[in-house]
Amino acid sequence: MTYALSILLPTYNDVCVDLVNALHAQAATIDNLQFEIIVGDDGSTDLSAVEENRKIENLPNTRYIVSQENRGRAVIRNILARQAKYSRLLFIDSDLTVIRQDFMLKYLQQPDEGVVYGGYEVCSGGEDLTNNLRYLYEISTRDSHTVEKRKQAPYRDFHTGNFLVSRNIFLNHPLDERFRHYGHEDVLWGKQLKEQNIPILHIDNPLGFCTFEDNSHFVSKTEEGLRTLHLFRDDLQDYSRLLTLVNRLDSLGLSAVARSAFQPFRRLMRRQLCGRRPSLLVFRIYQLGYYLSI
Repeated sequence: MTYALSILLPTYNDVCVDLVNALHAQAATIDNLQFEIIVGDDGSTDLSAVEENRKIENLPNTRYIVSQENRGRAVIRNILARQAKYSRLLFIDSDLTVIRQDFMLKYLQQPDEGVVYGGYEVCSGGEDLTNNLRYLYEISTRDSHTVEKRKQAPYRDFHTGNFLVSRNIFLNHPLDERFRHYGHEDVLWGKQLKEQNIPILHIDNPLGFCTFEDNSHFVSKTEEGLRTLHLFRDDLQDYSRLLTLVNRLDSLGLSAVARSAFQPFRRLMRRQLCGRRPSLLVFRIYQLGYYLSI
């Protein structure tokens, strides 16, 4: 059997040379596989990362596309799909790591129809990350990302960091380009797939989540994601646990009380989260309070 695959990596201020090398090495060992790797840079401001990533083009069947402006996570993925020449697309986030030798082969063994999501696995690489908020958060939620859990809510527990899809499906159902800022474009896409009766198959084929931003950057990214959630709250009803909680508070007439209680402690909580001993409990309270304050 002959396989054909376009491997698509959106990136922003990440050096992904090692990831591309690992994917290329696996693909090159598979008999009868025609493949290409396209990295799409969404207007990175870190010019050193851009220059380092240009090494990617030394590999055969590999392209590096650089946008002059940051157009958002949805737009860059849609651009990559249009640039792809093969019938199956494998989307991979540029900050993930290949951790299984049969990663590529396992995807090629999946059916052509629908969407296939492989998941991700948190790994520390032996580094002490007990004071890293993103790492603590991912560890606290990793049981919800198992195949068994994901299958219970296949459309809600889907992320665009590691999935296979036919090019026709993706072009006919692109990501919503209203999402220009961080967060939730994948959540809405999962909802749209359900509405179109396009199946999502969940399998155990993770990439490694091994790189974690510092606390300050993670808090800022979380705030951006909450602003996105608020902007698209009508579209994302029933697909966000936070929105479910907010709706419950609204129905009980408690949203204003919670917002007022949060305000005096807002700066103190943010300072704690960005510091050396972040608390997951404080983080979850901060998320709610921040959203209610938008």
